Amino acid sequence: MRPAPTILHLDMDAFYASAEQAAKPSLRGKAVVVGGLGPRGVVATASYEARRLGVHSAMPTAQARRLAPNAAYLVPRFSLYRTVSDQVMELLRRLSPLVEPLSLDEAFVDLEAGGTADDSASARATGEGLRAAIRAVTGLSGSVGLAGSKMLAKIASEEAKPDGLLLIEPGTERELLAPMSVRILPGVGPATGDHLRRAGMTTVHDLAEAGEAELVRLVGKAHGHGLHRMALGLDDRPVVAERDAKSVSVEDTFDVDLHDRVRVRAEVERLAVRCVERLRAADRSGRTVVLKVRRYDFSTLTRSETLRGPTDDPTVVREAAARLLESVDTTGGVRLLGVGVTGLADYTQEDLFAQAADARELAQRDREHHAPAVEEPVPEPEADSAEQLAARRWPAGHDVHHEEHGHGWVQGSGIGRVTVRFEEPWSAPGRVLTFRIDDPLLRPADPLPLVRESPDYSSWPASLPKSRSSGAAASEGGESSP
Repeated sequence: MRPAPTILHLDMDAFYASAEQAAKPSLRGKAVVVGGLGPRGVVATASYEARRLGVHSAMPTAQARRLAPNAAYLVPRFSLYRTVSDQVMELLRRLSPLVEPLSLDEAFVDLEAGGTADDSASARATGEGLRAAIRAVTGLSGSVGLAGSKMLAKIASEEAKPDGLLLIEPGTERELLAPMSVRILPGVGPATGDHLRRAGMTTVHDLAEAGEAELVRLVGKAHGHGLHRMALGLDDRPVVAERDAKSVSVEDTFDVDLHDRVRVRAEVERLAVRCVERLRAADRSGRTVVLKVRRYDFSTLTRSETLRGPTDDPTVVREAAARLLESVDTTGGVRLLGVGVTGLADYTQEDLFAQAADARELAQRDREHHAPAVEEPVPEPEADSAEQLAARRWPAGHDVHHEEHGHGWVQGSGIGRVTVRFEEPWSAPGRVLTFRIDDPLLRPADPLPLVRESPDYSSWPASLPKSRSSGAAASEGGESSP
């Protein structure tokens, strides 16, 4: 534990949904749900307006529609979210060389390592300055927690939501944690929480009073020891810069089970290409290709193939994934497919560029060796319906451009039509028009920036104060409201 609250945790508020509201003036102040929109879709993020109606992340979209039938349901735009995330992470790296991203919208920062804070007053000033900078650069809000440990900083940012800052003064940790639910502690999920509740422990104070020996008896040695330390507010984990990704993967859940083998293979190859796009975007290569198949009965199978060295060649990954598929029985139907690459590296072996040709040659020899006397006809893949094609080409919430009407976003599509609202992040709510899905003047477009003219923060945070006035900070109390 540190003697000063110089570990900062930033958590952007309802990130995906807030970004969509910032991009779409007509949705500001309204319930917005971002996630999969099909019958098997799951909510990724819900705006605070939707949360008040009972919608939350990881909820089935079908259930969310029952709770909030009038909300806007949008397909995620990860290209926009990554762009905004890059802007936020750049601001964090100006505060310290030790930034530990946890996801696109969440990170720890060691302010002491960056020399931007050494006491409560300078930590608070840095946190408030960061919140102001994020709003100026991205138009979005983030909540900040400041404490002497990572665990407490994360708890503080959660308590500060939305759009707030909470600083936990060293020495006040146990008092703050005592009345909180045991579920606030890292690693205490529903099952562990229920187990502790049956033992009569519902608050962090209960855990601290129970003692380490009793917690070890209830949940095991490793978990019990860690749980007792957390209940006392103790956490010595350092902020680790640039957490290294161990894999890159993509997956899709299908609204209707896929039965046609040709269609399944086509989807696997499409996912492989998307996986390589993500791999290249991260400037990485990988050695092991992994295929994930969830069948009609929810049984999930994984198959993997390790290559001779790391690669980012889409042909190599695509054909490896297709070979893996040959070992999986998909007769009953497939509800989910995924392709991933593990064993990541920062380079690509040159001889692997020839591996695709080698693999094709080996596959051809194998087919010739086992070829039947009479060629069997190859079945045609199942054809998508017009509505499925429209939904794929014009996902709800995605950007479009019309030659006459300008930039807009898809409100919905179906029955051969696509409905578009024409507006920009800095405009007034726009008008709605409907077009044929094959209108030659309408095309998909890239997202617009959320802020029309982003301010220059190249010299930030040089102007932030670095004072040692911890006594004054202590008298201010722990919380700063937005």
